[in-house]
Amino acid sequence: MNLELIPIVIGGIGLLIAILIYFMVAKMPGGSGKIKEIADAIHTGAMVFMKREYTILFAFVLLLTVVLYLGFRDWKTPLAFVVGAISSGIAGYFGMFSATKANVRTTLAANEKGAEAALSVAFYGGSIMGLTVASMGLLGLGTLYLLFGHDPQTAHAIHGFGMGASTVALFSRVGGGIFTKSADVGADLVGKVEAGIPEDDPRNPGVIADNVGDNVGDVAGMGSDIFESYVGSMIACIAIASTMPEATLALLAKSREYLMFLPLALASTGLIASVIGILLVKIFAGKKPDVALRFGTIGATLLFIAGAWLTVTKLGVSANVWWCVVAGAAGGIIIGLVTEYYTGGKPVREIAASGETGPATVMIAGLAVGMKSVLVPVMTIAAVIFVCSILLPAEAGVYGVGVAAVGMLSTVGITMAIDAYGPVADNAGGIAEMAGLGEETRAITDGLDEVGNTTAAIGKGFAIGAAGLAALAIIAAFNEVIKAHIPGFSLELSEPRVLMGMFIGGIFPFLVSAITMRAVGDAAFDMIKEIRRQFREIPGLMEGTGKPDSDRCVDIATTAALKRMVIPGLLAVFAPIVVGFVFGPKTLGGMLGGALISCVLLALMMANAGGAWDNAKKYIEKGHHGGKGSDVHKAAVVGDTVGDPFKDTSGPAMNILINVMAIVSLVFAPLIADFPNGLFG
Repeated sequence: MNLELIPIVIGGIGLLIAILIYFMVAKMPGGSGKIKEIADAIHTGAMVFMKREYTILFAFVLLLTVVLYLGFRDWKTPLAFVVGAISSGIAGYFGMFSATKANVRTTLAANEKGAEAALSVAFYGGSIMGLTVASMGLLGLGTLYLLFGHDPQTAHAIHGFGMGASTVALFSRVGGGIFTKSADVGADLVGKVEAGIPEDDPRNPGVIADNVGDNVGDVAGMGSDIFESYVGSMIACIAIASTMPEATLALLAKSREYLMFLPLALASTGLIASVIGILLVKIFAGKKPDVALRFGTIGATLLFIAGAWLTVTKLGVSANVWWCVVAGAAGGIIIGLVTEYYTGGKPVREIAASGETGPATVMIAGLAVGMKSVLVPVMTIAAVIFVCSILLPAEAGVYGVGVAAVGMLSTVGITMAIDAYGPVADNAGGIAEMAGLGEETRAITDGLDEVGNTTAAIGKGFAIGAAGLAALAIIAAFNEVIKAHIPGFSLELSEPRVLMGMFIGGIFPFLVSAITMRAVGDAAFDMIKEIRRQFREIPGLMEGTGKPDSDRCVDIATTAALKRMVIPGLLAVFAPIVVGFVFGPKTLGGMLGGALISCVLLALMMANAGGAWDNAKKYIEKGHHGGKGSDVHKAAVVGDTVGDPFKDTSGPAMNILINVMAIVSLVFAPLIADFPNGLFG
């Protein structure tokens, strides 16, 4: 078989497996009566949001397609851009559609068959998302590579695929994050704090919107986030290999073709390992949920590392490149474990204890944990870069970083499956509470949800580390493309233009964080007013005889998210273009470096602080420090409320922001190179 067909074939098989798992889940009992009504409301709300979001996205993608065609006067880059956007959109839509079918089936499995069956259903629901993300990436990018990516003269066109994926990711993650957190904050503050009713109580008008938000933010949004880093890391490696000097190339591989194809081959190996990992979770489902999920994740990683060795040697690539892959995979595990500690270990209990003295100390403790949690992950990223620089010649070190990012992301099939499992389990618990299925069922779904919170936190840490390495590789590819057009080009710290760019780049993460956090606050304000109004005006609502108007809350969250996701999208896409053409490639390179550092640090701090606040609240709800309804619990709810936009809106937006800025810069690099000193140079 032609080597270039392998990613397409394996991607097609992976997608087929995802479809088969979906039909297997869909055949399971979907409930009737009240439970079906609740599940249908969540599914319909999620799909309505996606339809409206994709309508706006279509207009934005159409605009950028025209811009790309006018800029390049060629169909290849615009085609790749559209294919990237469609591939990401399909992955997000299919994954969320499946998750909103799996949630109620997880509830019923917990109620009728027990914990093992519920774990299997929830994980299958998540695995559809994971396999779809990996498969669509291989199918889309593999097809474009076959058409024109393997030729160094035309390989630049496939960069448009990454730009399309990143554009969809930014809108999906930011829009979904604003939706989910405005609903969550509103439902918690009015329901749990003011009205004193349990989480997911059916009397709370914001509960359906909250459950919808889990899907649009943590399934579709997270899926598109991982998808763009996944394809971005492969594109960066292809770009670096296509411009690598012959002398350096000879030290790494038999031919340029094999070095360019390697990231696709590694991703194909990773998808096979992910499928086996999913089977391992099924085999060990009778054990504790966290044990089964660990078996699957670690098993898939070990299988991938072994498969990567065979892949590298088969292609005749230097063994040192394989060690870069191992460094990336190991780095991902370390970042995940550190994230797990800070969001589920001793720091969480310390935050819970700080609630004894009120909300202020909860806030201080959570922020301190978030800031401290940055240390090891950033040092891990630095260590991966250092290892790659030692293993490979100086001129090829950046290729090693790109391959390390591919190594970290190649098992995305199971990594994303475990992450998407979390919101499915969370929804299952919400449905159980709203349907009144009893304490025993709720105890099972709560157990799954608790593990899901940890897996979600690990997934966020993993996504940040992967995005950082992927963005660094893309920035290196940008530098190489500019160098090919401007001989002697380099990004030196002694250059005033580079330094200026670094300061400009450092602004964007803070600006986008401010916009997205304010968006959540404003939307939550509208949500809180509406929930209060319904409690006040709907007869018998608190007594359980009245029916809440959940559709109104879903509409408030949807409208707020769609309105406020546009400005961050415009900033991320057009800022690199404006800076590149106005001030030149050196300033743009500096801007990307400044944005990368700020994005990674802010993303880690916000994700881990938010996760720690969330789990501190849950720790108290188990009966510690006075339990539910106590003053300590109320203080922890305040911390969790602030942490919500940290971990699910602004923090995740940082991953995508830097990748969007980097890939847009890479796509437009040949045009920007025509203005070495900018328009005013």
